[in-house]
Amino acid sequence: MDAIDVIRAKRDGGALAPEQIDWAVDAYTRGAIAEEQMSALAMAILLNGMSRPEVVRWTEAMIRSGERMEWSALERPTTDKHSTGGVGDKITLPLAPLVAACGAAVPQLSGRGLGHTGGTLDKLESIPGWRASLSNAEMLDVLGSAGAVICAAGGGLAPADRKLYALRDVTGTVESIPLIASSIMSKKIAEGTGALVLDVKVGSGAFMKTVDDARELAETMVAIGTDHGLRTVALLTAMDRPLGNAVGNAVEVAESVEVLAGGGPSDVVELTLTLAREMLAAAGLAAKDPADALKDGSAMDVWRRMITAQGGDPDAPLPSARETHVVTAPSAGVLTRLDAYGVGVAAWRLGAGRARKEDPVSFGAGVICHAKPGDTVRAGEPLLTLRADDETRFARALESVDGAYSIAEAGEPSLHPLIIDRVS
Repeated sequence: MDAIDVIRAKRDGGALAPEQIDWAVDAYTRGAIAEEQMSALAMAILLNGMSRPEVVRWTEAMIRSGERMEWSALERPTTDKHSTGGVGDKITLPLAPLVAACGAAVPQLSGRGLGHTGGTLDKLESIPGWRASLSNAEMLDVLGSAGAVICAAGGGLAPADRKLYALRDVTGTVESIPLIASSIMSKKIAEGTGALVLDVKVGSGAFMKTVDDARELAETMVAIGTDHGLRTVALLTAMDRPLGNAVGNAVEVAESVEVLAGGGPSDVVELTLTLAREMLAAAGLAAKDPADALKDGSAMDVWRRMITAQGGDPDAPLPSARETHVVTAPSAGVLTRLDAYGVGVAAWRLGAGRARKEDPVSFGAGVICHAKPGDTVRAGEPLLTLRADDETRFARALESVDGAYSIAEAGEPSLHPLIIDRVS
């Protein structure tokens, strides 16, 4: 085949034939298609889209570029969750041990943060000794002993996606819904889980800003999963304000442990339980209510076993930033807006996030939100506490925070409901 013919077919609005898709993905992975040619094809896909058969076949080709994991040696059904990312989204941390405490095995492959969105692996690496990189055999051992594992994807899993993702990041084609969906689903299907629940975030702090775009992405991913024989359901959830009170790394771990101990912010608890029930239902396990596993301590027990099995010390003190700066309410009234994006950028500028994948993060840096939209505040009360290892970071973080909240004498905030919709 010829790369130019494939590019022209999609450029002119046509559908790519299965053999064209198979060839293009394989040839690009092997280096037989030049970067500029795949850039042109990715842009053509962004502009003209893909049909359901095309995106399913594209995903299948990316899966075939690497290994497929399988968990038949386990005596439990497997189920997994994927979030499209946001601000304060620490749900994976309490969710994986919670679902495992209810009888499922949870092989959770997670990623690192980039820009204003946090990464699960960055959060967990704030726990002294904890390891993100595990071999397949080590993953199986942790699943067998703890019931849940959270780790980085190995290099053999969907290498075509890893290469294409890096290209999309520098060619202005990240926003393509078919390419987003196939990127996520190729890794999740190759991971070998038996059921998958997708948490598609909507709002300023999310990649999808509108409900319509989020629904299109959710429907595309559910279609891919269904056509590959994977039980898949998606929830659209709010990311127009931060999730929970803590935004950062160690501070989000601490908040997750609060949830596992039976406390924590109400929105984090609600979303954790909602996703847990969806995961258990998809895995055919509905005998135990996950709320009971939070109350009786069994979810906390799994957390401690999982962290220990990956080299971490669940009792060790978490890193704490050296410097703090408190942002106070300038007036009394109702907090009507706390913008997720603004808070996320502030945490990033404080050192909790990274601009490039190779950048280090500060485990103690972040933002603590003392009020949520709808709360009544008094003048001079703390609204936010900024944490950083270097006080020179506060000035840029404050620029992000200054326009990120609104206080009115009265009124109700205009917010998405936490759970917006369900796609199955």
